[in-house]
Amino acid sequence: MRLFFIALLFLLLLVQYHLWWGKNGIQDNQQLAAEVALAKESNATLVLRNNMMFSEIDDLKSGSEAIEERARNELGLVKEGETFFRIVPKY
Repeated sequence: MRLFFIALLFLLLLVQYHLWWGKNGIQDNQQLAAEVALAKESNATLVLRNNMMFSEIDDLKSGSEAIEERARNELGLVKEGETFFRIVPKY
């Protein structure tokens, strides 16, 4: 009877070892959960960036104001009758 009890205790400890530290155990599960959380955070920032790009695309397709704004900022567009001022900061 005592040998049977020792064998059952050994099996219980073996199962507990595999549960906590073995492959697909609790530690692996926690590590994967942390990686999933990191991936979800990264995906959330990428979704936000994509939504901003889609709204900018819609603005460029629908109206000329967005096109004019980009031309002014990136290409230096100046209309007739306007005066261009450039402010240079002191270093």
